[in-house]
Parts: sequence; C-alpha cells; structure tokens
Amino acid sequence: MKKLTIYGLLLLCLVLGSCKKFLDEYSQDEIKPTTTTDLISLMYSDAYPYQTPTENFDLLTDDIQCNGLSKTTAGDQVSTYVTPLQNGTAMFKFDPTMFDVTSTIPSGADVYTTYYSKIKGCNVVMDQLPNVSGSDQDKNAIMGQCLFLRAFYYLKLVTIYAQPYNGSGVDASTSLGVPLVISSQVRDGSLTRNTLKEVYDQIETDLLKALDLLKANYTPTTTFRVGSTAAYCLLSRFYVYRGLDTDWDKAINYATLGLQQNSNLTSFNTFVSATNAIVNTGIYSSTNPETIWVYGSNPNSDVRYFPTVTSTYIPPYTVSASLSTLYTQNSTTSNYGDLRYRVYFNSFTGIGPYTTAKSVTNATYGSKGLRVAELYLNRAEAYARRLAKNGAAADGVQALADLNTLRATRFDTRSAAYTPVAITDATALFKFYQDERRRELCLEDGHRWVDIKRFGLAVTHVYTGADGLTATFTLAAGSKLYALPIPYTAINNNPGLVQNPR
Repeated sequence: MKKLTIYGLLLLCLVLGSCKKFLDEYSQDEIKPTTTTDLISLMYSDAYPYQTPTENFDLLTDDIQCNGLSKTTAGDQVSTYVTPLQNGTAMFKFDPTMFDVTSTIPSGADVYTTYYSKIKGCNVVMDQLPNVSGSDQDKNAIMGQCLFLRAFYYLKLVTIYAQPYNGSGVDASTSLGVPLVISSQVRDGSLTRNTLKEVYDQIETDLLKALDLLKANYTPTTTFRVGSTAAYCLLSRFYVYRGLDTDWDKAINYATLGLQQNSNLTSFNTFVSATNAIVNTGIYSSTNPETIWVYGSNPNSDVRYFPTVTSTYIPPYTVSASLSTLYTQNSTTSNYGDLRYRVYFNSFTGIGPYTTAKSVTNATYGSKGLRVAELYLNRAEAYARRLAKNGAAADGVQALADLNTLRATRFDTRSAAYTPVAITDATALFKFYQDERRRELCLEDGHRWVDIKRFGLAVTHVYTGADGLTATFTLAAGSKLYALPIPYTAINNNPGLVQNPR
C-alpha cells in the first residue's frame, strides 16, 4: 500500500513538473515501480478512466429540450429545479462564454484537464516500462493498453475542442487541434496546439501499435479492460470520424475484424417480463455480452442538469420530442415496437422520457464505453458512404444488412417478426442511417455532439427561463462553436495555448 501511495505521488510530481526534487528526497526502491505488477496497478489507477467524471455535452445537441421551471399546485416554482436550470443555461443557449471563469462552469467543462491527467498517467507508465522487471509479454500488454487509452483520450479531446476533420472549409494541415503530449517529461506552461492532422496521425499511430501489441500479448478477462476487440472498434470509430475517402475501406475492415471476435447483440425482448413490464438491467454492464469495454461512474445521469424526478413535475431539461418521436411505438402490451424507447430512457407518468437509462446504479456497472452495436453502425456508415460515392448497389445492400441486424434485436418480436427496412436510394439510406445511429447511441458518451459536427448539422433550441419566457437560439451548421472553448484554467497555465475563435 505504501508503494502504491508513493507511485501516485510520483505521478503527481511528474504532472506538476517537480519530479527531480521528489526523486532526490526518497530512496529509489520506495519511489519507483520495480515490476510490471507495480506498473499494472499504476495503469489501472492513473491511466484507465473507470469512475472518472467525463463530459456531458448533451445539452448542446438536439437530443435535449428545455421546459423551464414547473410550478406546484400552489403556483410556486419547484425549488429543486432552479439550480439545474441555471447550470445548463449557458450550454443550452450556445453561449460562447460557457466555459469562462466568470460563468457557471458546467460539469464536464474541465474534461480538458481530466483527459490530459489520464494521458500523463499513460505516459508515465510507458516511460517507466524499460526500468522495471517482468516478462516481455507483460510489458507489451501494458504498452498496448496505454497506447489504446492515450489514443482514446486524444480522440475525445480533438472531437471536443477542434473542428471536424472533414468539416466544410477545414484544412486539417493548418486547423488547430489540441496539444500532443507523448512523454511524461512535458510540463505545463510549454504546451502549444498541434494541427488537426498531426493529432489524428498520432491517434492512428497509437491505435495501430496498440492493436498489434494487444493481439499478440493480452486478452482481457473483464470488460473493464481493453483488448484487441476494443482496438478494432475504436479504429472503426476513428476512420468514420476522420472521414477521408480512403477511410471507408479501413472502417469496414476494422469493424469486420471486431465483429469476427464479438458479434453479440442483446435481444431487447429479454428486458420484457412475463407480465409485459420492462425490467432494465442496462445495456452497459460487466456481464452483457454486447459490451466490449465499459467505464464511467454511476448514476449515468448528471444531476447538475437532470435532477432526480420523484413527482409529476416536469424537470427543466428532458429528452427532446425530436428524439423520442424517432422510435416506432405500439400501444399493445404484446408488441411495444422499438423497445429502445422503453429501455434507453427513464420515464415518469405525465413526463415521458427524461434521462438516459443505459446503465443502472451498481458498483459493477459503468455508464459508457464501446459495444458491438457501434461496430455494426460504423460499418453501415462506411458502406453507405461508399454507396454515395461510387454508386455500387452492393454497398447499399451491406449497409442495410448491418442496420437490420441491429434493429432486429431492438424491436419487440414476442408476437410478430421484425420487418426489415428496404431502401435503395443512397441519400435516403444515409438519412435513415443517421437516424438509426441517433436512436441507438443517444445520450451516450458524447456521440451525438460529434455526429452533429461531422454531419454539418444546425441545432435550434427553444429556451424557457425561470420567468416562463421563451427565446430561440441556433447553432449554425459549421459554427465556430463546433470547436468548444478551451477552459481558461488551461489557457492561463499555458500562455502559448491559442483559444478557439468564438
């Protein structure tokens, strides 16, 4: 225990830039990890994101609507809803100052610092690998996991704080990405932003190396750890996100390789009891065969914006009508239609769906991660993109096959078989794909915010204030705010760090 505490202090000193002084004050055997077992413990605590607070940028998307403040039967405002409404106001209004130090900092605004802290954890572990004893296989397994995690964090950062790689008018070779830190020796104060291309190139390099190392050296025994299937999934996401013409074949390839290792999809019929009640055990759990990798803390709804609902008073922010109406609903108890409407959301009588329910409050569950459904979606998008580019009908057939495979497990088939969707027009197919991706990945790990950016969509919000007055705010397609403002804590610590235009 003493050593693990010292390791944490070692990482802290590296982060703060005073490592040499720290090392001089303690004996080497107390301070430094000496075995791969020591490094594994450090990696689990300081590189993996389990139970790490992460962003909630759903308020920027069209998946959330604002309802203002409910009133009691006596005409008073529901007091427990006042603060959540205020907390979400700046983000919901697309206020360019949403992350300024003088404003209410939304939960998740400082994911910049959070992710860089985890990146430093990855770098510390990798830099220490040559200095510890252990087998080559163990060292390669550690390296593979750290490279994967570093790539994961950078993909998060660059899709939050930079313009989309394939965005209209975006030149990836000159457009600002985020600072690349690939050594534990880099100190705050010296960071500048790399280009979008440089960041994506580093992510690709890390992921491909991680894949090779994980394939050859490591098979996780729990979904809280990453292995080759997770690498295949993240690579398919990476190529879909980057969106170059040459990336669609790569996305298809890596999604296919991932599906060859795990193609399990959870039948949502299993969430319906014999009495037709929904018994939701969560799509994210450590035992769900669809889960590839799970992380995050519970509950998965951010109470800063989405308070606990225990009455019929409508909370200030809920699932939007534009999202909820995308699901096919049947009123008969023998066939509910698209079961995601009932499984993916918490609902309350008189309110309807108000928050996500993709996980449950349980110490052994996470609230986000990677799952098989995304492999099918990423491959379907790549096929649909190729159809739009080359007009090959076979690509459309393949895209529909993936979408129908997914949908067949989401619809209620207790009394009637699923009816496959049939679309031949490339434009109509891609629009259907976009809606299906939204239905499946809604309110989950920031997917919708990234998709809005890379699809070049506008978002219009109607904000209802505490006074009951409404105002309309629109995030234009290609907006400067596609690249969210970097928190000023980071700007102040690094004079060379350029803020995004607003």
